[in-house]
Parts: sequence; structure tokens; C-alpha cells
Amino acid sequence: MLSSYVLGFKTGRLLPVVLASLILAACTAQGPESQTGRAAIPANANADYYLQQMQQSNNDTKTDYQLLAIRALIKEGRLPQAQQQLAALPPQLDAARQRERLLLSAEFALASHQPQSAAAALQQIDIASLDAPQRLRFAQAMIAAGQSRPSLDLVRAYIAQAPLLSDPAARQQNIDKTWQTLVSLPSPQSNLVINADENVLQGWLDLLRVYQDNRQDPTLLQAAIKDWQTRYPQNPAAKTLPTPLSQVQNYASSSVGGIALLLPLNGQAQVFSNAIQQGFSAAKNGLTTQQSAPEQDPSAAGQSADGVTQNDGTAGTAPAGGSANQDGPVTAPGTGPDPAASGADGQASAAGTTPQATTLSGQSTGGPSTATPAASGVQVKVYDTSSQPLPALLAQAQREGASMIIGPLLKNDVERLYNDNPGAASAGTLNILALNQPEHLQSRPNICYFALSPEDEARDAANHIHQQGRQQPLLLLPRGALGDRVAKAFSDAWHQAGGATVLEQRFGSSAELKQNINSGAGIQLTGTPVAASEAPANAAVTIAGLTIPAPQDNGAVSPSGSAGGSIDAVYIIATHDELALIKPMIDMRVSSRARLALYGSSRSYQADAGPDYRLEMEGLEFSDIPLLTGANPALLSQISAQFHGDYSLVRLYAMGMDAWTLANHFSEMRQIPGFQVAGETGTLSATPDCVINRTLSWLKYQRGQPIAAQ
Repeated sequence: MLSSYVLGFKTGRLLPVVLASLILAACTAQGPESQTGRAAIPANANADYYLQQMQQSNNDTKTDYQLLAIRALIKEGRLPQAQQQLAALPPQLDAARQRERLLLSAEFALASHQPQSAAAALQQIDIASLDAPQRLRFAQAMIAAGQSRPSLDLVRAYIAQAPLLSDPAARQQNIDKTWQTLVSLPSPQSNLVINADENVLQGWLDLLRVYQDNRQDPTLLQAAIKDWQTRYPQNPAAKTLPTPLSQVQNYASSSVGGIALLLPLNGQAQVFSNAIQQGFSAAKNGLTTQQSAPEQDPSAAGQSADGVTQNDGTAGTAPAGGSANQDGPVTAPGTGPDPAASGADGQASAAGTTPQATTLSGQSTGGPSTATPAASGVQVKVYDTSSQPLPALLAQAQREGASMIIGPLLKNDVERLYNDNPGAASAGTLNILALNQPEHLQSRPNICYFALSPEDEARDAANHIHQQGRQQPLLLLPRGALGDRVAKAFSDAWHQAGGATVLEQRFGSSAELKQNINSGAGIQLTGTPVAASEAPANAAVTIAGLTIPAPQDNGAVSPSGSAGGSIDAVYIIATHDELALIKPMIDMRVSSRARLALYGSSRSYQADAGPDYRLEMEGLEFSDIPLLTGANPALLSQISAQFHGDYSLVRLYAMGMDAWTLANHFSEMRQIPGFQVAGETGTLSATPDCVINRTLSWLKYQRGQPIAAQ
């Protein structure tokens, strides 16, 4: 509802003090003329009413109605008419009306998706001259203008808004938004400068420091928060903690009992399961190098390194038609193994038979058993998801003492956590670390999702490139579903980080790339905007027959520049062979003096690439898991030999290691916002829905050697 103001007049003379309360005083309906001769103007009238009154008035009274009409037009979405009225305001206004015009200009710019114009208008307003309702509008406009880019000024706007809110829910939301902005500030925060009288801001920054210093230990963090509340009793957050920190105060640790590892031990996904299982076993036994799993003998078809029976060929070799690379969540070619169907060896699995389970040593159990003694002392049993329906496996695992489920691995099995067995998945008696993520996530209090996916890498790349100050990224993607998924994930993360338009360009097969080289066509490096629902600001709006044009960065953009600015970063999703063709084509078209940064993903990285390839990649930054970028050379050497240089399986081995780590920190991941674990697949953290995010290692080719990227 519009705020109101009281317009007073005597013998045609407008009281100067009235303007200070323009659109601000609390009047909800038209009232009778008062004894003093002042008439009340309704605050809930529509724009047409104010426009009509404006036509019937003159002088200052006309301007006041015009200002009211502009605000109503903005609220009603009639932006072209609002713009016309803003332009028609008298050029010379007194200070009070000028402040109102600037506020309305900012509100119009925000409604038109022009936050920079809104910020420019707000900077011209003297905050000290505003009364409480105007300060609230000012703070709300500042917040809306700065929401896409966390900053100390945005924190100040939330702080300014806090005492002006009366609704408890609105106050809690304001506190949560303040905290969300603080934790999103670029690191480090050592260069933040605040004024001596900003006591509330100082308290917030101290709370951030307390959180960052203690978040890895929930008990210490709980005590540190209580101490902070004692030291800052008047801070709004001391009275009502941000929701994530209030969850910390309610944190309850839980010990890991028995673990059930649910993997497809037969079929085309078996080779992936073997790698994960071996990594899990190594981490469980506290091994920093692979000593318990001997190097695989290529002649020993049908046996994995840890002795689990296999039925689809040589262990360590990707099945025909499938890939363990990071083209997507792990699925067997075509359709994944159906747990209800017979196994790959042709043996029928009747619904009434007892599902087979194995220990980590690969021995068949046929019933309750204890795993081979291990360093951790935790009982771990492996269940074959290709032998029985998932609900039966979950029920058996629970009967046999499991309190934690690791898996399943295949996406269709993860979907069945919802569809086939919602009771077991949501009852809370079993904590589940799914090794994949469903298409449509359903947040459950006892489920986390851990996957090696191209979406993970794309989100991490968007944040990395944005932190380097790049403004106009181009995604160079393969045609098809992989390119679609990467484009969406990158674009969404880019907008959340405060970026604007993301461009994309698609390429075909290696044969097409070679043909482009031979024909001299090369790669044009011109892109079209990624269609992103997260960025409505890029859509034109038509109201009442008039169109507000989209921002001018929607056209094709090239490195040489355009209305939207030059492309200054290219993120390339390509295989090793494809990148060997793409990178030279880019180098031939782009001047060495151009500020064009090139980035690649783990899809193209090979740790054993030769010197010629490394020299050809000069200047390219790329990401991969820490295990493959030098975090543990001894372990990498042994695992790489074990899997005969198949780095996709090395990544899955690292995933198994991190699955063990996450199982032992499941409570923290679910309950402590911002909790992080340094894993072999990246720095691991969790979203509010407990989707495990990975921050990867970034390297750069320089003089033929990969070095840490700055």
C-alpha cells in the first residue's frame, strides 16, 4: 500500500512543511476537510486518480499530485507513463520535492532493471534530511540496487533498514540478508574500512570473524557466538541471531555407526563402482598411499583390486559405449542397471531372495557380519544395487545395523530414494550420502548429494572467473546436452555472483574443427546470450503499447568489442584432442595484446600431457581435483599406475575417499552453514539443501609447465 501524506492549504497557500511528509504520513483513506482547512489525500488511490487531480490543480499542488502519480504508476507497472511524468516535472524544485524526485527516479530505475542508474540517483540524496519513512524507502532502494554484488555498502543499507522495520518476520529476514551479504564478501576482509561511529557494523564484522575462526569446530563456534552476544548486547543480531547461526546453537553431533555402501557391482557401471569402492576403502583404513589395493593385472579379468567379483570385463577399463569422465553424473550407457532386473551374469534376482552384501574385502556375507578390522573400527558393508530393488537394500542395511548409507550411484536409483521408498529416506533413521543428484531436487533433512558433475565445475569456474574481475565471458561448448547443462549452471552462478550477460558459442566434432582449420574459417569467438531465467533484466518489457528496450548487451559480441563490451574471458568445455585444435585457432585470431583470458575444465586435462601440448596451451587456466593437480603426488602415482592412466577413474577413486570423509562429517555438513572439508576432489561445502559443492584447484600453463593460478 502506498504511504500517504497530508496536503494542507489555506486560501490557496501550500504549507512548506507539508512537502516534508510527501507520500509519507499514515493516512489510509480520504477524510473530511478538517477544521483548519486542510484536506486529506488518500494514500491508496490509483495512478489515474492522482493524474486526474493533477490536471485540476496548479502550481505546487499540481507537482505534489504528479509526484504521487509517478509513484503509483511505478507500483502498477506502468513504467512508460511513469517515465513521461518524471520527465515532465518542473526543472526547478525546492529541496523537499527534489529529494522525492530522486527517490522516485531510483525506484523507476530499479523497476526498469537499471541498478546502476538507481545507485547514481541515490548518491545525490542527503540521507540526513530524510525522515523515517523516506529512510526506509532509501534503504530498500539501496538494497535492491546492490543485491547482485555483495559489498560493505550493501551491509550498511541492511543495517540502516533494521530499526525501521516493525514486523518480526521482516526483521528476521533483514538480519538473515545482512549475514548472507557478510559471508559473501570477497576474501580477505582485512582491507575493509569503517567509520569510528559505525558500532553496529563493527559488531557484525566481529561476528563474521568469530564465525570464520571457529566454524570448523561446532563446540567452539557455539561458545564463541555466546561470548559475542555478551560483548555486543545491543546489536540486532545479538537479540535475534541469523537463522544459520541459530542452527549452529542447536547443533547436535552424531557418531557414525555401521555404514552401508550401495553400488552397482554388476553391469556397465561396475568399473566406476570399483574405483569409488577402492578409494573409500583406502580412506577408511587411513592410507595416504594406495598400499592395500595392489596394481590391477590386466589379465585378471573379472576381479577388482579389492577382490569384489565383477562380471562385465576387465577392471579399470571403461565399458564400451560408456565413460567415467565428467561428461555428467555417472550412468551406464543407454539405461542404467535396473535393480529389479537380473544381474549382468544372467542370474535371476527374485524379490523374495536375500540381497547379497559384501564386506570391503569382497567376501560374501549372506547375512549380518562384521567387516574386516580397519583403522576406523566402523563396520562397512557393500550392497549390490544391480541385484535388488533399492527399498529392499535399504531395509536390509538398516536391519544389519547401518546408520549411514553411502550411495546409490546411478541417477535413477537416487530418484528412487523419493519415488519408491519415501518413508526410509525421510524418516531420519538413516543418514544418506547419495553419490549423485536427481534432476529435481527434493530437500530432505537426512540426505546429502555428492556428485562429480560438469555443473559443479561450471559453477566453480563462474566464481573463479568473476573473482578475477572479468566482465564478459564467452562459453565455448559442444553441441548437445552437456553444453546445455554447463551453460545453465555457469550462467546461474555468474548472475548470483553479480555478473551480467553470459554468451555462448557451440562447436561440433573434432572432424568439424579440423575442417574449419583447413577452410580457414577458424573460430569466430562471437556469442549469443545464454537463455537464463535468472536474468529477467535482459528482457524487453512492453506496457500500454510502449516498449522498454532490453539492455544493449544482448547482441552478438566479439573480442573486438560491441555495445555490450568486449569478450574478456573464454571458458572452453572440450576434450584433450578438441582443445589441441581450438586453442591454436583462438591464438591465431586474437592479438596477444588483447585482454582475453582462456579457461578450461578437467575434461581436457591430462596430467601426463607431453611438453609440446603444454607449450601449445600457454596462458590457459584450467581446473581439476586437488589429487590430480599435485596435492598428493605419491598417491597419484600409484593410483594412476593402478588404473593404467585412466584419469576419469582416478577422479572416481578420489570421490570414494571424499565419501568416507563426508560420512564422518555428515552432521556438520547438514547443520553448520559454511562448514568446509579439504578433500581430494576439492574443498567441500554444502548448500542449504546439502548439495555438496566443490571448489577446485586452478592451474595455468606457463612456459610449458602447469603452475598455480593467481
